[in-house]
Amino acid sequence: MKGFKTGHPVPEVGVPERAMTKETKKLPAPARDILKGALAGMIGGLVATAAKTVAEKVYPPHPELARRDSDDKKLMPWVLGAAAGAAYGALAELYPPVTDRHGANFGMTMMAVTHEGVLPALGLLERPDPHSGREHRSEMVTHVVYGVVCETVRGLARRAL
Repeated sequence: MKGFKTGHPVPEVGVPERAMTKETKKLPAPARDILKGALAGMIGGLVATAAKTVAEKVYPPHPELARRDSDDKKLMPWVLGAAAGAAYGALAELYPPVTDRHGANFGMTMMAVTHEGVLPALGLLERPDPHSGREHRSEMVTHVVYGVVCETVRGLARRAL
């Protein structure tokens, strides 16, 4: 190969031209599997967020209080649900035992991380009141619903991909 302006040979750097074929442009199988898992998990997370929203209407944490959330707070569960589902789907590709108990463990982990950890620390949610048994049970039940639905949809979507 000759240089553009000088006409002198240019040393080859990087990947040889013969290696740059259509077959090498594809991601390696493990990376494709992780991306497919993340996509399946994101789909699962969105459907699971819808199921959790319905479950919260059936078993609300505060039945006497009407929810008056801002538009930002209405969007946050969907973004968080999709992102957590994508991370879960990718992790399921790398470490399949994470799907044990058909996603219930994932739902409980989400509750612990979000409602009892990260969201209160960021000031986005009040710390849970240890005396409010109904609120804790409602959060637990609705997060288990989220985890089970996410795992069910993730599994179906992953097989379809």
